[in-house]
Amino acid sequence: MSKEFEIVREFETDASPQEVWDAITTGTGGWLWPLEYEPKKGGAGPFGSTIAEWDPPHRLTGRTENLQDFAQQTLNQLDHVIEPREGGGSWVRYVHSGIFVDDWENQYDGADKHTDFYLHTLRQYLEHFGGRGAAFATLDAPDASKAPQGLEVVGRGLGLSDDATQGAAVQVELPGAGRVDAVLDYRNAYFIGLRTDEAMYRVFGRNHFGAPVGVSVHDFAPGADAARNEDAWRTWLAQLFA
Repeated sequence: MSKEFEIVREFETDASPQEVWDAITTGTGGWLWPLEYEPKKGGAGPFGSTIAEWDPPHRLTGRTENLQDFAQQTLNQLDHVIEPREGGGSWVRYVHSGIFVDDWENQYDGADKHTDFYLHTLRQYLEHFGGRGAAFATLDAPDASKAPQGLEVVGRGLGLSDDATQGAAVQVELPGAGRVDAVLDYRNAYFIGLRTDEAMYRVFGRNHFGAPVGVSVHDFAPGADAARNEDAWRTWLAQLFA
């Protein structure tokens, strides 16, 4: 049964409105995945969307009327409002709305929880890597990671103790990078976020939503190689879930 949804988040950041605007329009590979926008109202946006509002650096709205290759949804809109904060920095309001037509509660729950993780990663990018280009890689773990403990298996494989909490300084064994010092910048039952001096690693516990665990790497190091990172993680995950 078709049903509308709306997910609203508001946050503050020390980044300027222009820095936030750049991050959500041209710097998306640094915290989400690479996206392209035709920079004008009515222009083409990602996934077949049309830009309903293009007012740099204050408002960006993209709307998709007919989603391709996504049977569970018929309408999708992403709206970003950016305002200067008194004393510096920015206030940001993000609204994701649309219509889910199938498996509504699971789809909404997944989108709601992913929103918090993505926007947290945006704030990490703005604070620690703002303006830097990233070699972006993303992949899914094998189907065996759909098991209830899939995310925990990845965390333990990286060397995280079960009691390591968000904000902790940790040492982890990262595929393709070896043993490194990192900050556990995000952790709950659904996601793991690790930040080093040169990269951010995002682990998505999509096993909770019926899909394999996902991994994204945002590598800001000079000469970073996205394909090499993807190969290293794919090999490691295959061995982990063999």
